[in-house]
Amino acid sequence: MQIKELVLGSIESGLRDNNSGTMQAHELFRYFRIPEFGDFRQYMHSLPTNTLMGFGAFAALTTFWYATRPKALKPPCDLSMQSVEVEGTDGARRSAILDSDEPISFFYDDVTTLYEIFQRGIQVSNNGPCLGSRKPDQPYEWISYKEVEDKAECVGSALLHKGYKASPDQYFGIFAQNRPEWVIIEQGCYAYSMVVVPLYDTLGNEAITYIINKAELSLVFVDKPEKVNLMLESVENKLTPGLKTIIIMDPFDSDVVERGKKCGVEIMSMKVFEDLGRANRRKPKPPSPGDLAVICFTSGTTGNPKGALITHRNVVSNCSAFVKVTEKTLQLNSSDSHISYLPLAHMYEQLMLCVILCHGAKIGFFQGDIRLLMDDLKMLQPTVFPVVPRLLNRMFDRIFGQADTMVKRWILDFASKRKEAELRSGIIRNNSLWDKIIFHKIQASLGGKVRLMITGAAPVSATVLTFLRAALGCQFYEGYGQTECTAGCSLTVPGDWTAGHVGAPMPCNLIKLVDVEEMNYMAAKGEGEICVKGPNVFKGYLKDPAKTAEALDKDGWLHTGDIGKWLPNGTMKIIDRKKHIFKLAQGEYIAPEKIENIYQRSEPVAQVFVHGESLQAFLIAIVVPDVETLSSWAKKKGFSGSCADLCKNKDVKKAILEDMVRLGKEAGLKPFEQVKGIALHLELFTVENGLLTPTFKAKRPELRKYFRPQIDELYSTIKI
Repeated sequence: MQIKELVLGSIESGLRDNNSGTMQAHELFRYFRIPEFGDFRQYMHSLPTNTLMGFGAFAALTTFWYATRPKALKPPCDLSMQSVEVEGTDGARRSAILDSDEPISFFYDDVTTLYEIFQRGIQVSNNGPCLGSRKPDQPYEWISYKEVEDKAECVGSALLHKGYKASPDQYFGIFAQNRPEWVIIEQGCYAYSMVVVPLYDTLGNEAITYIINKAELSLVFVDKPEKVNLMLESVENKLTPGLKTIIIMDPFDSDVVERGKKCGVEIMSMKVFEDLGRANRRKPKPPSPGDLAVICFTSGTTGNPKGALITHRNVVSNCSAFVKVTEKTLQLNSSDSHISYLPLAHMYEQLMLCVILCHGAKIGFFQGDIRLLMDDLKMLQPTVFPVVPRLLNRMFDRIFGQADTMVKRWILDFASKRKEAELRSGIIRNNSLWDKIIFHKIQASLGGKVRLMITGAAPVSATVLTFLRAALGCQFYEGYGQTECTAGCSLTVPGDWTAGHVGAPMPCNLIKLVDVEEMNYMAAKGEGEICVKGPNVFKGYLKDPAKTAEALDKDGWLHTGDIGKWLPNGTMKIIDRKKHIFKLAQGEYIAPEKIENIYQRSEPVAQVFVHGESLQAFLIAIVVPDVETLSSWAKKKGFSGSCADLCKNKDVKKAILEDMVRLGKEAGLKPFEQVKGIALHLELFTVENGLLTPTFKAKRPELRKYFRPQIDELYSTIKI
């Protein structure tokens, strides 16, 4: 009887006395056909103990659920109409968050340049920690905002002392991985109206030589002596005759200095360079909003890289637009921290740093080895974590790979569905019962404190994004854009945690669709090439008027080459790519990226390269199997062996092709869009092996060349 009395008391307490919004007692009684409180005790005493225990558990869980369940985030606009058509613009749309049709350039009145962004950071951080780095197995070491400002002004002063001008037509290269010196050099340039030109190794030596000459760089900051030797080799071979000074961040020996002297290049350490500026200090000469800030060379998939001219207004307007979208749901401050590992040579990471610095938060740099990123995350415990789909896919695969039994997978799936239900009602949290039981380890692997994630740079699967939004329990945005619009032109809106779209236009730009007749995409039907206009759109390409005219029309609209579709709620869905279309022999247009995105959903598939030729009537593909899932998938189909053995098995190849074609049919691919044969290849396409760009897009000419033997064999053996 003591158990009954105890449970009885808990039920009464949970149902009568709880004031946090639990189900009213009489509603519960009516549902279970239980008498009201007058006969309550008599009725309850007649029930078996097990039934009472069930009631008690139900009451306790209901109370806990309601008591800990937070309110949904209030969206900044009506989620059923997130963009508004602007009159007189041929169907262009703007963010519904704006009060007028004019895109915003600045959010804070005192922040109109990248120099002013940092000045604001100094003030709001109260000179708190700014830049952090770490050595293996060591904690992060920090330098303050004022220390960064001091070092930056020393760098800028040293450049002036060396005879360079405080002017936006003065360019300097940075050839380094993400590290504190990068920000110090940038801020040193911005303080004196100078311009930064990032370089990065994945471009290759030929492209680096091309950029040094195109931008007429005479001074480059470099992190490692090995890179210096590569650059000196190009000077010795008279490939970069204009390069005169190299500043090295890491320690180096006298051999490098001597080699430089022989070919007329001065080699100096970063510390000596700073000391030079400290001894010859100059007052800053800040830039204007319209001045050039960065020349960002896009990697591209063909030809030489193009130098996108990015102004201070471009970057600040993009930064301001993000702050505007999230101002009521996410207030960043000096207690926030950001993990910097995505390349600073790209505008995506540049934009993230600007948002962080503007709010006086901390930037912790990874150790330089992506394999140690998880260790850096655990040590830094960042609150802001930008990602790319490639990383999200690996996280997703690893999580489900560890759910190696039917029961574990069912529990994981059940828990994610419960949290996805909360997402649909706008609730974001990481303290639910499911978080405590299932997802806390996933959250802990990222440091346990992440409250903001953003993904961009490439498409991400709706399944992957929705699951990780639920599992990680933080505000998780998806954006779309390119270097030429600084970084982003559309972004998901707080409160809309649905996947399968890239959000509404950002408040800094308008977006319109234009007809692509050869692909049957018509703006009148809400489909077409995405075009962007606003203060975040770049000024053109460095010394390349022809390429500039291809990208920017006479009215200032940037033509992205991507095909978009307006959804009924005013958000944008990317459905195709214009630039990579080709014709088959029968005259049908093919957009391979659309097909690849569908095929990559196949469980045993990691990567796909779809290929077709104008003299051939059908498509073929090179498929890289997912080594983490191939064996288990093949086992279900009745095949066994190592990954290498499975890839040699013709029946396995046939089964993979059948699964891809099945997904193609479900996605509505036309018969001529389906591949007729595949070749399996065990090595992933990577940036390192030259088959992907640094933003993980396929280098189609390189892929064609690399796989020419397999392509020729497939076309010679397949009969249709």
